[in-house]
Amino acid sequence: MLALDCVLWGASGHAKVLTSLIHLLGGRVSATLDINPDTPPILGARAYYGSDALSLWLDETADPHRYTGVICIGGGRGADRQYAVEKFRAAGLCLNSLIHPQAFVDKTASIGEGSHVLAGAVVGAQACIGSGCIVNHNASIDHESTVADGVHIAPGATVCGLVQIDTSAFIGAGAVILPRLRIGAHAVVGAGAVVTRSVAAHAVVAGNPAKPISK
Repeated sequence: MLALDCVLWGASGHAKVLTSLIHLLGGRVSATLDINPDTPPILGARAYYGSDALSLWLDETADPHRYTGVICIGGGRGADRQYAVEKFRAAGLCLNSLIHPQAFVDKTASIGEGSHVLAGAVVGAQACIGSGCIVNHNASIDHESTVADGVHIAPGATVCGLVQIDTSAFIGAGAVILPRLRIGAHAVVGAGAVVTRSVAAHAVVAGNPAKPISK
């Protein structure tokens, strides 16, 4: 069950998506934390800025343990998502996974804390999603695939069965990962790519079939 009050780490584009989901699930956004002081606040939420935003919020908040921490860092910033997960854990906040009512998650799949499964997404049988992950709108992760911490599966991407995606990799919008492949840690798969071979850690691939490109 989603706690009523949420504090968001990040207040830009992905935060707007998750704010709508939080409201849909019956919660509310009480505060936002963002390093950039130029980021507009979420309507109705207290805004805290700078590298010490979490500490400022904790100092001003009675009983912070009753809040749910929500990681609102999009794109390929998996390491930043994992940093936020660890900071919220250390502060004692609950880190629920958020699953849109219009997503399908098989009862045998597992979703790690602080991860989000958005509208139209599918997580298949015995798939395993780590912490701080994003399974974005209309993305699909098929049976027995493993998605490590901090990974972002962008809108419309398809991860076929028995795929392994390592820490903080980014799978671009509309990309297709064929079965039984491995995507290395911090790798980037470009939008629309069709991956027919495993991808090394930190590599950037694009095209059909996907091939390495320069960063």
